Amino acid sequence: MKGRLPILAALLTGLLGFGREAVLAQIPPLMDSVSTKIDPPMAVPFGPGELLEYDVKLGFLGKRGEGFMTVGDLETVRGRTSYRVTMAYAGGLWPAKVRDRFDSWIDVANLVTLRSVEDTKQLNRERFKHFEFFPDTRTWERQDNGNSGEMPTSEPLDQISFFYFIRTLRLEVGEEYSFDRYYKESGNPVVLRVLRRDTVEVPAGTFPTIVVQPIIRSSGLFGEGGKAELYFSDDPRRLLVLMESDIPLVGRLSLHLRTITEGNPLATVERPPVEGRSNPDG
Repeated sequence: MKGRLPILAALLTGLLGFGREAVLAQIPPLMDSVSTKIDPPMAVPFGPGELLEYDVKLGFLGKRGEGFMTVGDLETVRGRTSYRVTMAYAGGLWPAKVRDRFDSWIDVANLVTLRSVEDTKQLNRERFKHFEFFPDTRTWERQDNGNSGEMPTSEPLDQISFFYFIRTLRLEVGEEYSFDRYYKESGNPVVLRVLRRDTVEVPAGTFPTIVVQPIIRSSGLFGEGGKAELYFSDDPRRLLVLMESDIPLVGRLSLHLRTITEGNPLATVERPPVEGRSNPDG
């Protein structure tokens, strides 16, 4: 995967100091038509209305920001009913003001990414990217600049969608799983190593967790040098409770779950086996 994951951009500018209301106030909404019908949904542990709020910490300096991930209203993308998931951050310490928003639209029937929008402002740099993904033809288009290309898969996932995809998996400690579902060939395979079970304490409480190390072919947050670890609650919800990663020139960055607002899953979760290449010996 070339470049940094969206969450890296938010964390590198993560000397934040504003709460969720300030975040929402600074980020304009992105409009799309609301779905009038629901396709038969895949059973997943999240649903519309879910809100996870985090404290951002930088090494020994403690809390330096806030952020959240949400599952919003169902919307339609080219006739397909989709979850609209959002990661957003805003704020900063002078002069490092930021306003970042990342949206993904994920088909409720098969967890395939259909659209991805990045709207970021970091210092004096503004960036806007709008991708449309066409799984049937294995192609993508950039609506903001007219670029297009081929995808290596008919089941594409973008960066934000991978967080939600991991939550659907039955993860076994000691196993390693490989997926060729990133929408750019250069980012594949995405490897997940299930390291251990651990109990962690965060502002939201004490959670038994299962710890996953994602490895992506990049130098970013989940690159081999970052040694990122994702702590998911060891229950059917698979909430992202804690994330830690070593970032060059920055140090140890972490997200700590602060509050949970439960969503409304569209179907009962019956967690299937992982569909990927399993390498138990690493």
